[in-house]
Amino acid sequence: AQRVIKRLREEGYDRTIYIHGALERLCRLYAEEGLTIQTKVPRRKRARRYRAGRPGATAANEVWAMDFVHDQFAGGRRFRILNVVDDVTRECLAAIPDTSISGQRVARELTELIRQRGRPSMIVSDNGTEFTSMAILGWAEDHKVAWHYIAPGKPTQNGFVESFNGRMRDELLNECLFFSLDHARQKLADWTTDYNTRRPHSSIGYQTPAAYAATLNATGRSAAQFGNSAARPVAQPAPQGVTTVVTLVAAG
Repeated sequence: AQRVIKRLREEGYDRTIYIHGALERLCRLYAEEGLTIQTKVPRRKRARRYRAGRPGATAANEVWAMDFVHDQFAGGRRFRILNVVDDVTRECLAAIPDTSISGQRVARELTELIRQRGRPSMIVSDNGTEFTSMAILGWAEDHKVAWHYIAPGKPTQNGFVESFNGRMRDELLNECLFFSLDHARQKLADWTTDYNTRRPHSSIGYQTPAAYAATLNATGRSAAQFGNSAARPVAQPAPQGVTTVVTLVAAG
């Protein structure tokens, strides 16, 4: 820097006076003197909790996968849907639409879902602000549920719910006009009921998700014996339609 100041003075520039062209001359002198300007390297965004390799689910109701889907009403107002899927039975445990879903709302929905089905060992999600909020971190700690964040930019690490989102997009969201939130809830309830109770899935032996969960519970056989990676049945069949949650606990 002292060499640059000296060169500027030699060429008739005072360091306290700024005139047109001084910046270009300063840059040229820095280059001639072989100097560089330190630049701050942006830090990579990281998950706020521990992230390791995702373990495979070994039993029904052991791992839930979560993600959001976005759409809009006929009038143009946008809304979003919180989807929760069981990794083993492929059941849609909840599909909750609203114009705004915060981390506290996600925590309340999970509390109600646990009341209906029991507590999972792990929940898998991306690094969205709703899932990395203090409300969710506190909820996971209180309920003793491990929360696994997939690597940024790697949606395939949450493939089950991504596949479910694609089906919902192609078969419902792209085909229907929603005129209100109540209308969206009704359409989602009908589609989710069909998905859980009437549609066979090749990955679970061409059974419906609800029938597959019921079979695991009734026979006591492991999912691996049916050709799936899960181990022992602990889940109840999915509720008919979309889970409509009443606020019980304000988490966070």
